[in-house]
Amino acid sequence: MTTKVTAGAVSAREKLIVALDVETAAEARRLFEALRDEAGVFKVGSQLFTSAGPDFVRGLTEAGASVFLDLKFHDIPNTVAAAAREAVRLGVRLFDVHASGGVEMMRRAAGAAAEEAARLGVPKPSVIAVTVLTSMDEAALRECGVAAASVEGQVRRLARLADACGLEGVVASPHEIRPVREEVGRTGFLVVTPGVHPSAAAYADQKRVMSPADAIRSGADFIVVGRAILNSGDPACAARAVVEEMEEAQSQ
Repeated sequence: MTTKVTAGAVSAREKLIVALDVETAAEARRLFEALRDEAGVFKVGSQLFTSAGPDFVRGLTEAGASVFLDLKFHDIPNTVAAAAREAVRLGVRLFDVHASGGVEMMRRAAGAAAEEAARLGVPKPSVIAVTVLTSMDEAALRECGVAAASVEGQVRRLARLADACGLEGVVASPHEIRPVREEVGRTGFLVVTPGVHPSAAAYADQKRVMSPADAIRSGADFIVVGRAILNSGDPACAARAVVEEMEEAQSQ
């Protein structure tokens, strides 16, 4: 069983989350075997989970993988609490909910995860809250009726709520790492950062991106990298290059 995430002085490799955003369990398993010594955590998102299901996640954790279950739970509190219990049973290291689901939903998720972990006698996964998706900008927020806040303002608001609800951290774009740190001063509050790529131009569908080095300098606890590694001719070499860039940033 994996251990619970804690912030602090960890290696660059441990801070790298590889997004297994592929179509099949066979492809994901091949990537895991190729990258298990190059990255600390592996992300299973909606595409792979829908294709391969919970048994695949369970197989990864049983093989020793630290898994970030990135399903962004967002439903009525009772349903999300039930999903949180199932995430604990899968043995994942982190899972996320949408902060916009509200205070009761987040509190129920955190409480259910803690209760189920205690019942099973296993480490509790870190429950983190998605703030504003990296694909969204202020125009997209206005389309959703969030007209009173900038992206940064909305991220700050939702990070504050997540902290108040007892969650271990948030998912936020690299551009909001420092604002989250300013808003939530609690030691150990995690910031997991997608939208990271050695070349920001490669993410045409994401609006708030940053290089791995800059994300680490800004204070990210974990960075999520997908395409830059998965689309490489040599994923292990690409992952090592990302880690080396992170190591250089950490040493400065």
